[in-house]
Amino acid sequence: AIMQTKYYRTGDETYHKMTKFWGKLFLINFSMGVVTGIVQEFQFGMNWSEYSRYVGDIFGVPLAIEALLAFFMESTFLGIWLFGEGKLPKRIHLASIWLVAIGSSLSAVFILLANGFMQHPVGYVFNEVTQRVELVDFLALVTNLKGWLYIWHTLSSGFATASIFILGISAWHLVRKQAEAVFKKSFAMAAIIGAIAVASVGLAGDTQGKLLRLDQPMKLASLEAIMDYEQPASFSL
Repeated sequence: AIMQTKYYRTGDETYHKMTKFWGKLFLINFSMGVVTGIVQEFQFGMNWSEYSRYVGDIFGVPLAIEALLAFFMESTFLGIWLFGEGKLPKRIHLASIWLVAIGSSLSAVFILLANGFMQHPVGYVFNEVTQRVELVDFLALVTNLKGWLYIWHTLSSGFATASIFILGISAWHLVRKQAEAVFKKSFAMAAIIGAIAVASVGLAGDTQGKLLRLDQPMKLASLEAIMDYEQPASFSL
């Protein structure tokens, strides 16, 4: 999206080539994400069926929003971006890839809010009749600090991973002296974003570790091998 924005503003053909090259690799990764996501949907019902029955009224809410809003948004506009070049006005074509980027990020947001509830349950009551938990405060669910820490950490990790992906491939092509203008600019862009993202991952991880002591002391104790057994585990993180 940033590369195409640069092309839209400057008309520099190098940015257009960058957009096309990295766009193809993004499509491959996106396809893999769809395949693994479908597998996970089956896992909720098969591997974790009792958990899904118990918390499905809450856990299913952010996952349903993710599928109906974020996933359909990113997949629809990805199709428009893929097949719309030369057929749509340049401004609309550019907007479509930004909507893909926003939709992908929103997918992470809603999935990680569900994960945040798993780690730090909020906004629910236990129904004695159905023996299930039920959502009573949607605002508490979407403002759960634990979930937003996961969002910060995971999105930062995603940018770091993507940056290293681009750095590695760019370096390979630069060593072979192939399309140097394209890969020099790609390398520089990925290096800047990657440096920021890696620092952000560390800050998010540190913050999560500190919150763990308050929210999940048993998890922290297990990580540090703090226990009262006669023969404690020899391994400690």
